[in-house]
Formats: sequence, structure tokens, C-alpha cells
Amino acid sequence: MSKPLSRGRPVPSFTTLSSMAVIVGIVVGIGIFRLPPIVAANSSGGLQFIMFWVAGGLISLMGALCYAELSSAMPDAGGEYHFLRKAFGPATGFFLSWGRMTVIQTGSIALVAFIMGDYASVILDLGPYSSSLYAAATVILLTGLNVMGTLHSRRTQNILASVIVLTLVTVSVAGLVFSPGDGFSGSSAGGQGIFAGGTPGLAMIFVLLTYGGWSEAAYLTGELHNVKRSIVRALVFGIIVITTLYVLVNLVYLYVLGFETLRESDTVGYLLTERIFGPGGSLAVAVLVIISALSTANATIITGARTNYALGRDFRLLGFIGKWNDGSNSPVNALLFQGAIALILVGTGAWSQQAISTMVDYTAPVFWIFILLTTISLFVFRFRKSNVSGSFRVPLYPLPPLLFLAACGYMLYSSLAYTGTGALVGAGILLAGVPVYFLARKYQR
Repeated sequence: MSKPLSRGRPVPSFTTLSSMAVIVGIVVGIGIFRLPPIVAANSSGGLQFIMFWVAGGLISLMGALCYAELSSAMPDAGGEYHFLRKAFGPATGFFLSWGRMTVIQTGSIALVAFIMGDYASVILDLGPYSSSLYAAATVILLTGLNVMGTLHSRRTQNILASVIVLTLVTVSVAGLVFSPGDGFSGSSAGGQGIFAGGTPGLAMIFVLLTYGGWSEAAYLTGELHNVKRSIVRALVFGIIVITTLYVLVNLVYLYVLGFETLRESDTVGYLLTERIFGPGGSLAVAVLVIISALSTANATIITGARTNYALGRDFRLLGFIGKWNDGSNSPVNALLFQGAIALILVGTGAWSQQAISTMVDYTAPVFWIFILLTTISLFVFRFRKSNVSGSFRVPLYPLPPLLFLAACGYMLYSSLAYTGTGALVGAGILLAGVPVYFLARKYQR
């Protein structure tokens, strides 16, 4: 029987390996099965196409180095909320947590749950609302798993991430060794420079979208063993593993399908597995995407609840989500509150004809606003000389943070320029936090 909820503190339970499992689980999702054709369509050739994925890994690595310095110097379950609160004051930290609680994390959970529902419906259709029913069940079951305890959710995440990595490596090797592929036909850049031709800016939007999610590692630092060393390893090695997987899988896409087929395909994952394994490829893709979606959803639930907990810990008005269950070593109220909002979004998406694109529009601009602000906070702390002795420092500073800051700014602009009404709804929900903040301040006094 678990102990009652209390104002206790998180107990270190995550290792470097389990933190990497969370990072890989969040990042390596359905994007690698859907977005490569769009990147190829904006590439001048196969070589440029592959270099876009390498560039995405390098940009993500620069961001990871920035987060590693912040996380090793100021470890806390609040992650970005903690950094922004210290750098810019409680108001900025509050809006980060409010945005994650109502838009970013809950919207991402609903998005991934819908995608899982689409593929589960291929195996067993439950009727006109099949995807929504599967999505709701995913939110309920994974939230319940996390409420049972961090030990259970962490072990599940380790298993899911391992299955994803092993499966992608197996499919890639099988494609390169056993498939009579087109041998990288159309892979040259036509005598131009690697980044000449194509539409590099648009291609990189989708590449970086596929890489998104590694920053969630910051929310595990309150529960990470030997945090100053482990967080750096988890972020750097996690990005290296992800980049290697992405480059390998996209090389297989090129080799098995050829560049022209790749850029014209809407079902690249299905085509790949069909070429390698025969007509049963659709089932194999459905199972793999379901596993990836479950892994991403579970990892997002783990990290999202930590922000809610930190917000409730620091603001009395929301104190009910700032309690930690000592028995399960998890923020139970924060998990349940997050699950309830995600279910509301699932219910809203059930009535939308384009639930997935609506959820992307809803989350993207708010997400990039706070990634940009978190990167700026690194400069603030360096200016104040508030780095903790013995913590990690970004090599070649200030070049990596400046380059990553430029990438964040471009992604923020793109997310505003190319998204629909869902972005306005997300921005409106974020602004709805203004009266809540002033009420919280008044209640605090």
C-alpha cells in the first residue's frame, strides 16, 4: 500500500540509460515513417536529402549541449520551468508551465494517441470513432501506469525504446543486405553543392520536427543519479543514437525505394517493409508505429507531469498538483490532472476532421517560444556568472548557443507562418494563463 500524498521530494531513480530511453522514446516516433518524403520533395538529390538529416542531428546536438549546461548546473524536476523562473522571474516560469500543462504536453499526448489510434484501427476497427476510442484508452492506461509508480513507467519505457531501436536497426540491415534495391538511384546532387537547389529551409522544418523532444530530459534531473555527469551523457549519447538511426533508416529508404519513389510516396514505411518482407508489410508498419506511439506517449506523460508538479510546488493556488507520492515516487495528482486535460483534447479532436494536423498546429508555436527562451536563459546565467562549480559548460561558447538560437527563431517563424487556426487556439489558451497568474500571485500573498 502506497504512502499518502505529501510535500515530499523526488527520489533519484533514473540512470543515464533510462534517461536515454526517455529521450529516444519521445523523439523516435511516427515522424520517421511520415516526414522523409516531404524532406525528399524539398531536396535536389539523395545526397542533399541525407545531409539534411545529418544537419538536423548537429543542430539538435548544439541544443542538447545548451540544455546539458543548464541541467547540470540547476537540476530540478521543473526542468525548463526552473531555468526560466531563475533567469526571468516567476511570471515567465509560470507561463512555461501553464503552456506545457494546457498546450504542449497535453496536446502532444493527444496527438500521439490519435496516431496510435489510426494504426490500431488498421488492425481492429472499432467503428466511426475508432481512433478516438484507442486514443482515450492510451491516455487512461499510460496515465494509470505512471500513477502506479515511476519504477513501472521507467521499466516500460526502457522496453519500448529498446524494441524501437532494435526493430529499426533490423529493418535497415535487412533492407541493405537482402532487398534488391535501386542502389541509391538519383542520389547525386547533380554536380551542385550539397545544399544547392531544393528548398533547404522548408526541408529543415520537417527534419527538426522529427528530431523534436530531446529537451524533455531536463525534467528528469530531479530524479537522476549523479546528475551533473549523467544528464550530459544522456543528452549527447541520446542525440548520437537518434541521428545514427535516422541517417541509417533514410539511407535504406534511398537504397530500397530510390530517390524519385521516396519523394512521391505518402506511405514510405509501408512501401519499405513491403519491398523487404512482402505483402505483410502493412501489418509490420502498423505494429511498429503503435510501439513508437506508446513509447512517445509514455515518455511525454512522465516528463509533462514533472512540470505540473513543480508549478504546484511553487504556487499555492495550484498546490494540489504539487504533491509527491512517496510510495510510488511519482506526482500522482499532477499525472491525473494532465491525463484529464489530454482526454478533453482527445474528445475535442474526435469531432475534428483533421485531428492530427489540428494538434500539430495547436502545439508548435508555443513549443518553440519556450525552447527559444530557454536557450536565451543560458546567456543570462553566463552573464550573471551563476554557473555552479563542477557543472558542464558548452564547448566553443557562444557559437553553439547562437546557432541553435537562430534555428529556434526560424522554427518559431515557420510554425506561425505555416500553421492554421489551431495555432491561434493554442496561443489563446496560453494567454488565458494571464488572469490565472495574477490570481495565483494574489493567493500567494
